[in-house]
Amino acid sequence: MVGSKIKSIRESKSITVEQIAERSRLTIDQIERIEANINVPSLAPLVKIARVLGVRLGTFLDDSENLGPVVCRKDEQPEGISFSSESANSHNNLNFFALAQSKTGRHMEPFLIDIDSASKEEYELSHHEGEEFIFVLEGVVEITYGKSKYVINAGESIYYDSIVNHNVHAANDSKAKILAVVYTPF
Repeated sequence: MVGSKIKSIRESKSITVEQIAERSRLTIDQIERIEANINVPSLAPLVKIARVLGVRLGTFLDDSENLGPVVCRKDEQPEGISFSSESANSHNNLNFFALAQSKTGRHMEPFLIDIDSASKEEYELSHHEGEEFIFVLEGVVEITYGKSKYVINAGESIYYDSIVNHNVHAANDSKAKILAVVYTPF
């Protein structure tokens, strides 16, 4: 689990929960809930925690160390992770499937993401260092990026700087599937 791995790395570096909270600007309660595997946060808090711990974002998802290429077969679907937060406006309908979790030393995080329908009109925006590339495989996706909105149809893509406030969600209360590649500088 992501939280257990965070706790293990934190303890191995002799960093307290309070220090993580202060340096990441998350609350102590958020860190404790993450480490207890009660909540798996969205990417933005994970990026902040990774930066404080001095590790790549993918370290939290790594299962093994593979220096060579990693092949994901279509009949070997990776285990999914649903990110969430405690915010009332949080968009908790993204199911992430890591495509390279066994590749060590990687600088990109490729994911297949299933986006379930959601009827919320208010979405929490997030931001973090790095860049994101999204290719829509199925459905229609709406990207809120700063003050703009982009509608991306199946077969289309978008590439943006993730330091700008953003949110990815299915358009028109539908479902969608995307390929997302996230780059976060170490």
